[in-house]
Amino acid sequence: MSKTARAVNLLAVVLPPIVIAAAIVVFWNDVVGLHDLALLLAMYLVTGFGVTVGFHRMLTHRAFRTSRPVEYLFAAAGSMAVQGPVINWVADHRKHHAHTDEEGDPHSPHVGQGSGIAGALRGLLHAHVGWLVSDHGRAERQRYARDLSEDAGMRFINRTFLGLVGLGLAVPFAAGWLITGRLAGALTALLWGGLVRIFLLHHVTWSINSICHFFGRRRFDVEDRSTNVWWLALPSFGEAWHHNHHTFPRSARHGLSKLETSLDPSAWLIAVMERLGLVWDVVRITPERQRQKLAAEA
Repeated sequence: MSKTARAVNLLAVVLPPIVIAAAIVVFWNDVVGLHDLALLLAMYLVTGFGVTVGFHRMLTHRAFRTSRPVEYLFAAAGSMAVQGPVINWVADHRKHHAHTDEEGDPHSPHVGQGSGIAGALRGLLHAHVGWLVSDHGRAERQRYARDLSEDAGMRFINRTFLGLVGLGLAVPFAAGWLITGRLAGALTALLWGGLVRIFLLHHVTWSINSICHFFGRRRFDVEDRSTNVWWLALPSFGEAWHHNHHTFPRSARHGLSKLETSLDPSAWLIAVMERLGLVWDVVRITPERQRQKLAAEA
């Protein structure tokens, strides 16, 4: 990837959060206050973990086992992230793993976009947002997500996706009203805890599809072009250890070293739930298995 393409991609990822941070400073105590940021953080955590722990590690890859109520709770929380109905999301992601960076991958930046700087930029655009128009939600559910399609509870959550999206907006609105006692407070809470939160989480999630298949670090012998990007690890709740994940898809931890695990909040939450007895049969990758992959690369 050329330096120009890297710079453009990096700017596209970093600029929106900078703009939002600037807006917080400029409009402080006007259209944003402390309660707005608290609700932004709370809703980001709830819906973000719904996607990373729920949709991804639990339902797509079965990295651990849990009870039906916990599965449904995470599936509902992930639906409020507005990244599509749960069964469609899982089917798309399993298809991505079945055809990673090859023909059939719904959001690879490396397939069918041409060569050179223009091809690289088209690929990044497709992986980041373009696939939402062309390929999102089109994976065959019976082929890639039959287990969820046969679960009545998951089918219900899938059908009520729009209602759960509405709930994800109603919660910050109602909280803002209760905290401030004013309609204006409810509306700013809706803006930051609802709309801005959705934008930020979408942007971070899409960056896993684009950035984490284009540049970063690799240490395992895998055929796809996945990478680890450390500076995306915290905002993505550990999903940016993406090369690790593609090497060991069923691992409950995407951060495999001590340093990586310290930047994998999804793994922290799974560990806490395991201690509480809420999850069990957590999949862990032994150091020996990791060394085998390293040895193969050598």
